[in-house]
Amino acid sequence: MKHVQIIFFLFVGLFCQAQEKFSISGTIKDLNNGETLLGATVYLKDTSFGTITNEYGFFSLTAPKGTYTLVISYVGYGAYSQNLTLDKDQNIDIELNPSSTALDEVVITAEEPEMANIRKPQMSVSKLNAKTIKEMPAVLGEVDVVKSIQLLPGVTNNGEGSAGFHVRGGAADQNLVLLDEAIIYNTSHFFGFFSVFNADAIKNINLYKGDIPAKYGGRVSSVLDVRQKDGNSKAFQLNGGVGLISSRLAAEAPLFNDKGSFLVAGRASYAHLFMPLIEDVKDDKISFYDLNLKTNYTLNQNNRLYLSGYFGRDVFNLSKIIENNYGNATGNLRWNHVFNDKLFSNLSLIYSKYDYQILLDFIELDWTADITNFNLKYDLGYYVNNNLTLDFGISGLTYNVNPGEVKPASETSAINALKLDEKRAFEGAAYASAEHEISNKLTLNYGLRYSVFSRLGGQNMTHYANNQPVVYNSDLAIYERGEAVGETYFSKSKSIKTFAHLEPRLGLSYQLNQTSSVKASYTKSTQYLHLLSNTSSATPLDVWTPSGEYIKPQISNQVALGYYKKIKDNTFALELETYYKHVDNRIDYIDGSSLIGNNNIETEILNGEARAYGLEVLVRKNKGKFTGWLAYTLSKSEQRALGGNAGGPGINNGDWYNTAYDRTHDVSLTGAYTLNDKWRFSTNFVFQTGRPVTYPNGQYTYEGLSVATYSNRNEDRLPAYHRLDISATFTPKKHESKRWKSEWVFGIYNAYNRKNAASISFNQNRETGLNEATRISIFGIIPSVTYNFKF
Repeated sequence: MKHVQIIFFLFVGLFCQAQEKFSISGTIKDLNNGETLLGATVYLKDTSFGTITNEYGFFSLTAPKGTYTLVISYVGYGAYSQNLTLDKDQNIDIELNPSSTALDEVVITAEEPEMANIRKPQMSVSKLNAKTIKEMPAVLGEVDVVKSIQLLPGVTNNGEGSAGFHVRGGAADQNLVLLDEAIIYNTSHFFGFFSVFNADAIKNINLYKGDIPAKYGGRVSSVLDVRQKDGNSKAFQLNGGVGLISSRLAAEAPLFNDKGSFLVAGRASYAHLFMPLIEDVKDDKISFYDLNLKTNYTLNQNNRLYLSGYFGRDVFNLSKIIENNYGNATGNLRWNHVFNDKLFSNLSLIYSKYDYQILLDFIELDWTADITNFNLKYDLGYYVNNNLTLDFGISGLTYNVNPGEVKPASETSAINALKLDEKRAFEGAAYASAEHEISNKLTLNYGLRYSVFSRLGGQNMTHYANNQPVVYNSDLAIYERGEAVGETYFSKSKSIKTFAHLEPRLGLSYQLNQTSSVKASYTKSTQYLHLLSNTSSATPLDVWTPSGEYIKPQISNQVALGYYKKIKDNTFALELETYYKHVDNRIDYIDGSSLIGNNNIETEILNGEARAYGLEVLVRKNKGKFTGWLAYTLSKSEQRALGGNAGGPGINNGDWYNTAYDRTHDVSLTGAYTLNDKWRFSTNFVFQTGRPVTYPNGQYTYEGLSVATYSNRNEDRLPAYHRLDISATFTPKKHESKRWKSEWVFGIYNAYNRKNAASISFNQNRETGLNEATRISIFGIIPSVTYNFKF
């Protein structure tokens, strides 16, 4: 028995010694400006132990006791390595040296070439980095984030002069756009020609087209997560640019004895200054501005505070006929806390507001509306070991939707004042997810999100006969408003309607060999907010409404399968993805619907469903003087709305029909060529199948008037959209002793002056009596020149 005890204790001792492990944790930063680096690769050489930094530059790595070489790599930075003896838990903050001192510019790559980890289970995600490559054609001299992501597979716009973007057949309102965690409701300036994201203030961007992480919720199509720079914590830095339409300036510097830093970036247009030179538009005004602010303070090694904000506005005045101004305002106070070498947390208090005002001078109408959010969220990351990382958190988001107040612009106006009911709601959520390496070949990413949405009171709710806000008139073969039979007032303390949903997420990656892998994912997501618009694209006039008694939340289920291949030491890369997405409760509008100034929007809509499926191909060249990619998407996006309890055949006889953002073929070719140290050239070519529209298919005469009849909804299409953009960047000879650096960017948007159709209208010629089709195009060829500088 004594010998057995000795053997047992020897075994336990050996086992414990073999299992003795220690952790290395810390933050990766830029050597020149102190910016934290998201997605940097951290690993121990000649081992399988490795990880990447989170969105705040933090990492944690665990390995058995021993001597190792720690290696860190990041796109655009020199490699870093150091020898270390791992015999205790260690905290190491490391600064990487940029490999290039060129001007910062946001340029998209489908995935950072050096970071293309085929073993990671995350798929359907595109990453941008403000310090990566510079060979993107600049529209009007400025690199634009939203324009850039539209060059990727599965992402399109809705034509020139339209706001927003569309992902995998989804509508613009189905994209969750975040700037430092704050919701941005309108992403465009200047008729969609510029986005609200100033490249000088942006650090990192992630676009999730599918396989959306469990920490994100509230939209069913995609998430665009944009992070601002923290500010240079090493030295004062000034950079900006002067262009034909707008200019920008950004300043960064250390604060609080190098314990913090700040960033202030502004941008403004001045096209309106030249309008008085044109006789016919002396009273017209088109302008925009935006301002990015951020500061941070390091309390100690484990605690850091951030405060960031964004303010932007557009002003549009057309010949004293219509005046419109709209804009976003956001703010975020964050606290990063490191509990220990394995547990990291972030607490955020977030404010977001979007508002607009419209003044129609010709009918003397003044209309204002807004939507406001407050969001409190707490996220944690726990690094269990090198094979398992956990993320979990909670959030609470309030909505206050003011759909509008219409009032007369003067005492003589014929317009009656109308105050639409404000709509209040609360959305709470809790989530947990894990990235789990099962074996050397198989890695899983799984999680669950639980969301609760409550439509709150503070307004009257209308009741309808048979509980039907929309009814079908079989005699006239049309849908009509239901009969109102009374209303009930709900106090602010009561809930009108509550929804709760479980949203599972699953992703996996199986590595076939050292250069290729297959991935699959499933994502279920719920969207409780709806954008009310029966136009083809998002506009400042659109009204948001929360789910409630008659409007159900949208529920999406998406599956995707992909194949990924590196070729010739990652000189080339191939990515293939196919997907299928189904959305329940996608609202659609009955013929003749009226959304403006309507207090009972449920009388204009039917609940329907949508589906989208397609194949995405991305071929990239990552190395050499010539780099670029070819993106191709073959897809279908459809929806339908049956009559349901309202009766009748539904919209379009209950058949599936094309959504307004369906594109059968979408091709983007992007290339960049570095001639020498002074000259770089870049170009992109875009081709898209024309946008679906509804054309008249006949006419009849009634009391001397010609009345058109129309084909089925979205049965026709505009002509195909295509254009070519080119740019050349000249960098003067650099003087190493001088901090001032500059470059000239020469560009041509739509180089062969393609008159792409924004719309086609049909009218009767008053003189000849004949019907005519009028094609409207917004932009032709547009040359530009911009001077960029950095100090």
